[in-house]
Parts: sequence; C-alpha cells; structure tokens
Amino acid sequence: MTAPVPAFSHPFRAYTPASYTFPLPEGHRFPAYKYAGVRDRLAGLLPVLETPALRWADAARVHDPEWLRRWRRGEVSPAEQRAFGLPWSPGVVERARRAAGGSLAALHDALGCGWGANLAGGTHHAFADRAEGFCLVNDAAILTRLALGEGWAQRVAVLDLDVHQGNGTAALLAGEERAFTLSVHGERNYPFRKEKSSLDLGLPDGVTDAEYLRVLRESALPALDAFRPDLLLYLAGADVLAGDRFGRFALTLDGVRERNQSVLTWARGADVPVVTMMAGGYNRDHALTVEAHASVVLDGLEVFG
Repeated sequence: MTAPVPAFSHPFRAYTPASYTFPLPEGHRFPAYKYAGVRDRLAGLLPVLETPALRWADAARVHDPEWLRRWRRGEVSPAEQRAFGLPWSPGVVERARRAAGGSLAALHDALGCGWGANLAGGTHHAFADRAEGFCLVNDAAILTRLALGEGWAQRVAVLDLDVHQGNGTAALLAGEERAFTLSVHGERNYPFRKEKSSLDLGLPDGVTDAEYLRVLRESALPALDAFRPDLLLYLAGADVLAGDRFGRFALTLDGVRERNQSVLTWARGADVPVVTMMAGGYNRDHALTVEAHASVVLDGLEVFG
C-alpha cells in the first residue's frame, strides 16, 4: 500500500536535484550528503519536486557557448577541473544543469505566488568562461538575464549571504544598471581576489550573530530599499555557521534563522517576489548543515504561509 499524499494548505513547493549524483574520489570535500538530507528534512511540509534541466541556450545568456560546448563534451583540462573543484563526468555536468534548472523553476513559482525555493543552486563562483569553487553555471546571473530580457522584472537584486563573495555573479552582471549585486562575505576568505559587486560588505573572521545581523539590518536591507527591485534572488549560504570547514564566521543556527526571517520579511513587506537558493554549507556537523539549509524553507513557510 502506498503512503497517502499529504494535503498542503499553501501553494509553495521546492526543487531538488538530489537523485542526480556523480562519481567522487573517496574523501572528497564536496558535501553531496546535504541535498538528500534537506529533501528528507522537508518531506511532508511542502512538495519537493525533481529539478528540470536548464536549457543550454539559457546558460549561454551569460556563459561563452564554446566553453559550454567543451564542458558538455568533456574537453576540459586538468587545470580547469582543479579550479572547478570536481572531476569532469557527464553526471557532474548534468547535475549542474539540474541545479540551475531548479532555480529557474523556483523563479517561475516566485513570479506566481511570491516565493520559490531551490534546494540547490547559488553557484555564484562561475564566470563567463571558467568554473570555480564547485560552480559550473551561474544560476543567479542566468536568472537575472532571463528576467530582464523576458520582461519578467525591471530591476533585479541578488542578495548573496554566502560566506564567500559572489565573484562570478559580480563579474557577469557588472555594468547592468537594472541589476544590483550585494554580497556580505568574509573579507579574508575565498576568493582571495574579489570582484566588485554593486555593494560589497566584507566582514572580519569570527563574526557572531549580533554583528552580522546589525550589518544586515543597517546596511544590506536599506540598500535593497534604495534600489527598489521587483525581484530578489537570495543566496542563503549555510557556511556562515560556526564550525564550517571553509567559513570563518561564528553564527549560530538561531542567528541564521533570524537572518533568513529578516530577508524574507523584507521581501514580503516590499511585495517583491523572492527566489531562495542553497549556496554553500560545509559544516563539520553534517546534521547542522542540513538543518541550516532547510531553515530557509521553514522560515519561508512561516513568513509567506
């Protein structure tokens, strides 16, 4: 007998590429566990759907078509794979398409009901013709170009609260006056050569809840007010938590949830559709990583539901 399908009293759903895997060397640092973990954590709270694949033509709105072709065929050098951080395989390329496709599906949901959630994505280190930091295609930049080009939005803000600067997004959207890239990140953390966002708020190592939330509320959210976007793309990185392998901040889970609630409450109050994307999270405590990533959806259901 099959389990009954839950009856949901809200219109929201989420997307995940959790069933799309790729081979990794033993002990590799990529946190593949978290995608299925977040899906399982949210089971029964909202529908979690498999992500569609992003069209290559949409990826080419921000990425070099010849470079994309080489990645599709596996014609990439060892140096390119090292910069990406993952060995090439057909599976790793397909999963990148699926992760970005989930962001695009979430964008359509946001335009329809105010909020869309991707349980992956936030691949902000991808440039026009190079992959970095586990990021092959830049979903935030692709969504921005699509929304502006198709007339779905007139002004798009990318709020990047991953602990690492969104260098690829900043570079890809530089000079686009209808886009506002805002990154709150570790000033001394990767990438060590920063790009110029519309607004960069670099913070020192060891930042705790109180200081982080002060910067968010006194600098980041007022900057969004001033820009007046009609679409918000929110990269809700979990690598700001204390204990993250690649982060140097010291936020608690309560602080992360307060951060999420502040951003989502701002979006609802401003009547701005918002897309939430997972971005980074590599905590030594795997369960904490999963809970922090799930929290943005839990907070979205609380704020919007």
